Amino acid sequence: MKHNVTLVAASLISIFLFTFHWAYEIANGWETGGVAGLGGILILLVWLYGTLVLRERRSGYIVMLVGGIFGLGVLILHMTGKGIVGGRIANSSGVLFWVWTLIVLGLSSSLAGILAVHGLWSLRKGSSRSELS
Repeated sequence: MKHNVTLVAASLISIFLFTFHWAYEIANGWETGGVAGLGGILILLVWLYGTLVLRERRSGYIVMLVGGIFGLGVLILHMTGKGIVGGRIANSSGVLFWVWTLIVLGLSSSLAGILAVHGLWSLRKGSSRSELS
């Protein structure tokens, strides 16, 4: 099985679910939209560029690893702080979809992070082999 194909798929799924999660928070007024969201758009753009353009380079693996950590961090922050645990979400309509995207975002981001580490490790082993030749 090609780990790079699975890594790209997991990273793209994470990006997709993060946008749904973020849009839902903006639509319900939990996050601000407008110009303040441009920083988030820039982060998603770098994550997407690293996934699609830099996917087999060290920099691409690093971008996808950081994206995976951030995606998992979203789940952890909502599970431990304000959000699901804080109670303001529980009485909202559509909360099932919001929670589902959060859980699957955590899963896909974790998988992307693990596969990115695997890719970085493979590059390291590959470079040491080429130095021995």
